Amino acid sequence: MPKSRPCVYLDVCALCRPYDDQSQIRIRLETDAIQLILSHVRSGELLLVISPAHDVEINAIVDVTGRQRLVSLLRQIGSRLTFDLRQARDRAEQLVRRGLGLADAAHLAFALEAKAAFITCDDRLLRQCRRIGLDVWFGTPEAFCDEENLR
Repeated sequence: MPKSRPCVYLDVCALCRPYDDQSQIRIRLETDAIQLILSHVRSGELLLVISPAHDVEINAIVDVTGRQRLVSLLRQIGSRLTFDLRQARDRAEQLVRRGLGLADAAHLAFALEAKAAFITCDDRLLRQCRRIGLDVWFGTPEAFCDEENLR
């Protein structure tokens, strides 16, 4: 039986990082790590999970060019899984009760349901993830690359 590909879930903050101002070293390093992760998605080694939370957040992006770039990227390399929306909503509501914002809770609920590594550039969200504890790996793009020994 073939080995299943590891799933990754990049929140919109992480997906947008390559389009941010690259003048800060942290942003450049995060961008490089995200590009590395996406190259492993393109090669078939990783599966990029896309959820309805991505659709809602990306459709709210005012910058038409930025929105179109993300939609195109996800259409090309993202994988839409079948989610139990009731279960995801219940889990998101639990996370909101534990102090997460609605969008962050929705992304995490879908990542948890997919059993995908959750990748974000949002320090506040990472602190909240550590505080509540999750059943999946979570961290920064660089930490994921280190964890998976991506080159």
